[in-house]
Amino acid sequence: MADSETRQTGAPDDLEAIERVQRAYRRVREEAGKIIVGQEAVVEQLMITVFARGHCRIVGVPGLAKTLLVQTMARCLSLEFNRIQFTPDLMPSDITGTEVIQEDKATGERHFVFIPGPVFANVILADEINRTPPKTQAALLEAMQEHQVTAAGEKHPLPEPFFVFATQNPIEQEGTYPLPEAQLDRFMFDIHMHYPEAEDEYRIMRLGNRLDSVEIEPVLSGEEILALQRTVRRVPIAEHVVHYAMRLVRSTRWKTDEAPSFCREMLSWGAGPRATQYLILGGKARAILHGRTFVNCDDIAAVAHPVLRHRIITNFNAEAEGITTDDIIDRLLEYVPRDAPLAAAGAAG
Repeated sequence: MADSETRQTGAPDDLEAIERVQRAYRRVREEAGKIIVGQEAVVEQLMITVFARGHCRIVGVPGLAKTLLVQTMARCLSLEFNRIQFTPDLMPSDITGTEVIQEDKATGERHFVFIPGPVFANVILADEINRTPPKTQAALLEAMQEHQVTAAGEKHPLPEPFFVFATQNPIEQEGTYPLPEAQLDRFMFDIHMHYPEAEDEYRIMRLGNRLDSVEIEPVLSGEEILALQRTVRRVPIAEHVVHYAMRLVRSTRWKTDEAPSFCREMLSWGAGPRATQYLILGGKARAILHGRTFVNCDDIAAVAHPVLRHRIITNFNAEAEGITTDDIIDRLLEYVPRDAPLAAAGAAG
């Protein structure tokens, strides 16, 4: 990339910042690997979320170490960690905090004092987020979007950096409350954890009950993470890569001429502009983790599944044929060319 273009896009002037991100990523993988066996793609997506200043939902069956993964990441990043177990009787104030009356012993006067809830930490594990009613789920919305909590008309900023990692069990649906689309859209990534490979499962069995004795060395502080987040946002991206991200998203809008025939037949709702923003931001973070100072179309394609799978909704036709959002994203990645101008999208069906 030409120097003039690099300066215009605001790229870092030297490679030192890029190398710091790479070194941090390698060290986090090494430390997390002491406890988390396999799941390399999931760890990478979590790190992209961290460096992109996003939030993510982790979906997987019980026993895949979703909670342990988030706890280990918090230890690697030397951040304050709180776990919130979502249950049907959980109230919003149980998350955000509440005001209580306290008496000044010297004067006898009473006044309200805000007692912060567990959301006041750097890393929040919202465990089984779909097991609590929508009113309590919505208590996270302001925290996730504005990084603050409002109580009695007063705003209380949350510590920075701030991340919400929510877990969800895809099997049990009885007694659960599916997250509304507006709240799902606040999550940058929707990460799916799958069963481990046979070799990895054997290593898990060998590791056994030695987890308590494993020492995790902190890799990054909160201040360093904030600096690395600023570095990621300055990574340059070419116009044709931006157009590729836009074509992927715009092709999901089944009512438009840009949508291919399979999207018009299988989707009832497409992704919005925030999906394009997260594709670009996730592509920037992935590029820098892989040692590049620019974003290419492969970076966008690599984050397409976690960005889009919770932002598009299949219709009855897809459900009847057993077609998932991941299947549609696979077809989109084959359908959308990586080097064609934006106006070419939708030319073929």
